[in-house]
Amino acid sequence: MSETPTFDRYLEHVQDQLQKVAADTASVARAAELATASIQAGRPLFVFGASHAGLMAQDLFYRAGGLIPVVPILPAGLMLNERPVQRTSRLERLTGVAETFMGDVPVQAGDVVIVISVSGRNPVPVEVCRLAQQRGATVIAVTGTAFSASQPSRGEGRLFEVADVILDLPVAAGDAVLELADGSRVGPTSSVVGIALLHGILCEVADRLRAAGVAPPVYVSGNIDGADDRNERLIDEWRDRIGYAG
Repeated sequence: MSETPTFDRYLEHVQDQLQKVAADTASVARAAELATASIQAGRPLFVFGASHAGLMAQDLFYRAGGLIPVVPILPAGLMLNERPVQRTSRLERLTGVAETFMGDVPVQAGDVVIVISVSGRNPVPVEVCRLAQQRGATVIAVTGTAFSASQPSRGEGRLFEVADVILDLPVAAGDAVLELADGSRVGPTSSVVGIALLHGILCEVADRLRAAGVAPPVYVSGNIDGADDRNERLIDEWRDRIGYAG
């Protein structure tokens, strides 16, 4: 067993992966450029992920410090509130499932869609990518390319092979970075690294909007006095395009 505490070893892996993500400046800049142009044109950003990848999608919308025009695609059966939860894995592996919910998502030509899948090998995220592209949208993939390349596709291609822009998650195959003395592997990193990557890009988008003379449509925490009225005013400006506001 390593002399370094297991907790510290895990954080070292996370820090190493964050540094690798930060080094991919070209992909980050391209993703920020596309997202900025979309919001400047009055278009929201769509984001999809199934199961635990869906947690990354959910963390981007209706979020203090986050951008208002982020629209999550959260289809029933593919999120972690599904019971039995194993059904999410079974559904994600089925061809044709994406068509059952993408028809209700108003993705149009010129939109930007972020598709998140750590393994990138299952049919649903790949089909979401292809269906969005067929409508003329640009797809930014958040995926572990090395992990994905080590496994065969369960459908027609893997996400890194079909998306327009690739944001690579440098995760271990199986998304567990530590091996314990009994041989079991623990310590998933994709969520913490992926969420940091995506929030970092949206921070870049907000600053690019500011530099272009556009006030960034950012949520203020509802736990700060006066925030509710401000947030509602901004939601009103986007209400007909974001879909999630009542």
